[in-house]
Amino acid sequence: MATVTDKIFSEFKEHSVAEFFKKNQQMLGFSGKTRSLTTVVHEYITNSLDACEEAGILPEVSVTIEELDKDSGRYRIIAEDNGPGIPEKHIGKALGQMLAGTKFHRYAQQRGQQGIGAAGCTMYAQITTGKPIKVVSRYDRKKISCEISIDLKSNTPKIMNLSKEEGDFGSGLRVEAEIADAKYDKSSFGAYEYVRRTALANPHLQITLNAPDGEKAVFPRSSTKIPEKPVVVQPHPLGITTNDLIDFAHREREFIRISSFLQERFARVSPAKVDELRSLVPDLDFNKKPSELQWHEAEKLVKAIHSPSIKWIAPSTDSVKPIGKEQIEKSLQNILAPQFVVVAERSPKIFKGGIPFMVEAAIAYGGGAGKKAGDASSSEIIRYANRAPLLFDNSGCAITEAVKSIDWKRYGLKNFDEEPISVFVNISSVYVPYTSAGKQAISNEEEIVQEIKNAVMEAARELQRYLSGINREKERHERKKAILRYVQQLSKDLPDLAGKGKPEEVEKKLVHLIETKYSSHIENAEEEEPLQKEGQEEEEDIEE
Repeated sequence: MATVTDKIFSEFKEHSVAEFFKKNQQMLGFSGKTRSLTTVVHEYITNSLDACEEAGILPEVSVTIEELDKDSGRYRIIAEDNGPGIPEKHIGKALGQMLAGTKFHRYAQQRGQQGIGAAGCTMYAQITTGKPIKVVSRYDRKKISCEISIDLKSNTPKIMNLSKEEGDFGSGLRVEAEIADAKYDKSSFGAYEYVRRTALANPHLQITLNAPDGEKAVFPRSSTKIPEKPVVVQPHPLGITTNDLIDFAHREREFIRISSFLQERFARVSPAKVDELRSLVPDLDFNKKPSELQWHEAEKLVKAIHSPSIKWIAPSTDSVKPIGKEQIEKSLQNILAPQFVVVAERSPKIFKGGIPFMVEAAIAYGGGAGKKAGDASSSEIIRYANRAPLLFDNSGCAITEAVKSIDWKRYGLKNFDEEPISVFVNISSVYVPYTSAGKQAISNEEEIVQEIKNAVMEAARELQRYLSGINREKERHERKKAILRYVQQLSKDLPDLAGKGKPEEVEKKLVHLIETKYSSHIENAEEEEPLQKEGQEEEEDIEE
């Protein structure tokens, strides 16, 4: 007779990672109709940009969104690029298998990290419409056309209707996905806003969005400079945990000693540093195989690594590739056309003891900056991680927290929320600490929050100078208007009092004197001096 325990565990089953994300699709960003559609657009654009940059190609991306059925929120999304394409042997895993790709295992700066994105879109199309995605890949004088779906129970790709052609087709990838339970709109969370923000942070990109309402938005590139390829680096020992060390050690099979493993697999570990660690962990045999390292030994080793007696050289910052001050300025001018723009680029810093990161901040004011609602304007915070826009989970993001915590009144803004201002922040790092697999918010690491504040405040100081200049100009203009009101009457009274002169001549000289005195071109004493001399001559003529 079956026991209670037997009954409980009779339903015990194993599940694949694909099945897990099918039941927890919100973790990938598929929550809410607008967000689901934007997530698909985000994943395809991100993959296109990464592929083009890896191949040294100036990216041209086209996204077409067609509404098929309004009631069910059914859309067809077509994303096409001029990248290197995907070879036949990799096309299934790249687009139809969770946690497969070129990024997950590399310690290098990149937009995506988990190897879930494109396969997640395939899964979402499959569970909302029952349809596979359609793919055309052009590479090496070949064109591969096929349909791809995912076997959710085994997390393996299923490739159907495969056809091959040879010829001069150029290169690139075209992906077509049909999804339901989605919605296109032009809100701050929609696909249009995602495309606009992508163009802002990637001035080398030319991107076109063909919207379902027939509107075509083209964001031309403002730079022909392709970003440098990310440098693959070794992790710094100060940034690893006990679990990380065990994972690295048990994975490596080519090293026969822990000492050589530490020197080869981690940055800044020299033979001298290994000797220092030996003295702090005398009961650990550094000559045994890394695969034999035990948890308690790894704990002692990590504790020794963090010991104050060992002075580590900071990790190399070559792995951090920012957008660049000049590039950000060009992009903001090209797309927002603000009255004023300033960019602050900070030097690389370290968080969690061993992970380098860098913050770039920009402020655009006036013109097309800020959010527009009729004649009214309001502020906007434009967030990025490794050039990829972060549209959702705004309130739980370190960037939002840092920007909102600044006292903007100190910088000449009475009410930040109601100002025509765009605050642009990009964080570049080998490892971006996202709050979830959806990659839409950055966790509140103390070092990161403080560095964002420092960068934004650095830019805000330049804004303050600009606004102070505007206020001075406004005051000067008001004073000038006030004085000009009395010119006509004064030009009549002066000749009467002096018994000579013509009113029209006096009026002309008075106007010229006032215009000279309150000229908006006076910026410093050197410029002001000759004008003052000229004004004095006018005063002498009037006195006569």
